[in-house]
Amino acid sequence: MVAKLSEDLIYEILSVVDEIPKGKVASYGQIAKLIDRPKNARLVGKVLSQASYYVAYPCHRVVNHAGRLAPTFPNQKDLLLDEGVEFKKPTHVDMKNFQWDM
Repeated sequence: MVAKLSEDLIYEILSVVDEIPKGKVASYGQIAKLIDRPKNARLVGKVLSQASYYVAYPCHRVVNHAGRLAPTFPNQKDLLLDEGVEFKKPTHVDMKNFQWDM
């Protein structure tokens, strides 16, 4: 079951996203755990799918657990490359070396 989206929950997610350091990435599941909703990675994805509304937040630093980029975020890779994030495949971040250790 996916939790109901409230404005408070949206900004709780975004506040964690805002803490991801430049040059690092976090997974949707990591974000969900940090807001004490470990089973709601999809909820995090749903909020971040609206990243164009949250341009002040570094939503480009969130990828799936395997490091895969969001298919609907065309400039995500360029933004990450600009920060020095490296890729192990064309669409997958090197999670071993670039995952945020919160």
